[in-house]
Amino acid sequence: MSSATIPSETDVIVIGGGPAGSTASTLIAKAGHKVQLFEREKFPRFHIGESLIPETYWVLERLDMLPKMKASRFVHKHSVQFVSANGKVSAPFYFADNKPHECSQTWQVVRSEFDQMMLENAREHGVSAHEQIRVRDVIMEGDRVVGVKLLDAAGQPHEIRAKVVVDASGQSGLLMNKFKLRVWDPVLNKGAVWTYWENAYRDTGKDEGATVVLQLDNKLGWFWYIPLHDNRVSIGVVAPFDYIFKGRGDHETIYNEELEHCPAVKDRIKDANRIAGYFATRDYSYRAEKVAGDGWVMVGDAFGFLDPLYSSGVLLALRSGEMAADAIVEGLASGDTSGAQLGKWGPTLNQGIDRMRRLVCEYYDGFSFGNFMRKNPEMRGTVTDLLIGDLFTDKVDKVWAPMEEMHDESKAGFAAWSDGLSDDDAHHRLNELVLPAGPRP
Repeated sequence: MSSATIPSETDVIVIGGGPAGSTASTLIAKAGHKVQLFEREKFPRFHIGESLIPETYWVLERLDMLPKMKASRFVHKHSVQFVSANGKVSAPFYFADNKPHECSQTWQVVRSEFDQMMLENAREHGVSAHEQIRVRDVIMEGDRVVGVKLLDAAGQPHEIRAKVVVDASGQSGLLMNKFKLRVWDPVLNKGAVWTYWENAYRDTGKDEGATVVLQLDNKLGWFWYIPLHDNRVSIGVVAPFDYIFKGRGDHETIYNEELEHCPAVKDRIKDANRIAGYFATRDYSYRAEKVAGDGWVMVGDAFGFLDPLYSSGVLLALRSGEMAADAIVEGLASGDTSGAQLGKWGPTLNQGIDRMRRLVCEYYDGFSFGNFMRKNPEMRGTVTDLLIGDLFTDKVDKVWAPMEEMHDESKAGFAAWSDGLSDDDAHHRLNELVLPAGPRP
């Protein structure tokens, strides 16, 4: 790429062309500002995180992406379903039952295709999106970020200045690492191994595209089951990092051993063919101490990553990109690109992440959706709201007290049942019943 295609200055620079970066850049460009986006890879490229949740609808609408999504081959998703450690299947959580609107139908996407669509959509809205460009560092003037240093595809260096730099660099976290802002989650330290299957079992009709979460029989983790187009299914196991990776052999061995702990998944793939190798990731959850500073802001995984249990990753990428874009547009209009202005949405995002994180921790702490619904049927709508991704409202907070009551009753019941056992025996029995719980969120 020649230097002529890279200007020396622009209004906004976006680092990264994934969902967060393409969202922020599109909305800023739609407001009339010049945006230069730099993506280090060549799209399409592989990425995990294939299941969308309904609240992505509203950002996709603002991006003018809905017609493209409706015309795509992506599998329609209407619900999520849970299978317990003993194989008991919960009733589906149908999103439309709680919110009868077209937003309650979402999609299971192949990320290479979805991300390419999002990046092309950004270009259609005026974003200058460059691929195979590596951002090496940011340019500082005092405490303010004023631009970036680049290497183009030919290895030639460039510098470009801007009023605002948006870091959407994903888990590599350019600014998070530069400013030492990353805080690791003390509880959600997981790992995942996954692959893809053809001709695996699929439900029919409205249930064909459901995400299914299947707990291991030892309760130490769970499998995701995500139907994709072209008769493919994404199937992966998530468990504590120390359990899933240490001393276990290669990824194929780990995957097959965990299949033995999940008969429901084994049954679903008994007539299927594996069509890919085995992939693995360390899903260490983290967040940055702040979302923005003078002249810069972080969005998507460049700000934080939450456990994949409820498929919230793309939603948080889209919403953070949207909220950052709105703050940037407002700041450019007023001439205020301070950290306070660019990051004014941070508390709202963090509150939403905290709600989803709490639901994740409840599951890992032994929470049973089936038992909870049987005891609290009036809460089905509120739980569905959380699964939909309606995280940024306090109306869902009424669910936590009944969940805590179930924990208290479970602990009391265990105390009575284990009375007379030695401490070691009681601890062993408890670990057979629930996952070890870290600090409560």
